[in-house]
Amino acid sequence: MPKFTSELVNDLAKKLLIGLTPEENKIVLDEFLIIDENLQKVEKFENIKSVEPMTHCLDDFIYTLREDEIKPSISIENALRNCEKVEGREVEVPKVVGGEN
Repeated sequence: MPKFTSELVNDLAKKLLIGLTPEENKIVLDEFLIIDENLQKVEKFENIKSVEPMTHCLDDFIYTLREDEIKPSISIENALRNCEKVEGREVEVPKVVGGEN
């Protein structure tokens, strides 16, 4: 695993199409270093490699599907009534993800 560096954080941020200020880079880097420290502590546990990973946080997790029930709902027109921008039957929302091309 590569050592966490400011350059690595910037490279990852670029791949995720987010820009980081130097201050944000430091915050992320500090968090990565804390996570790395904790993982190094976990690796020192005796027989840790023989422990099977959990798929859920609770051992007694039971997944039960319920039957679908059709329930009455409001009309599309009524649902869109309070929306500022509507195109046909869809709500128009502002773009929230950006990046440099």
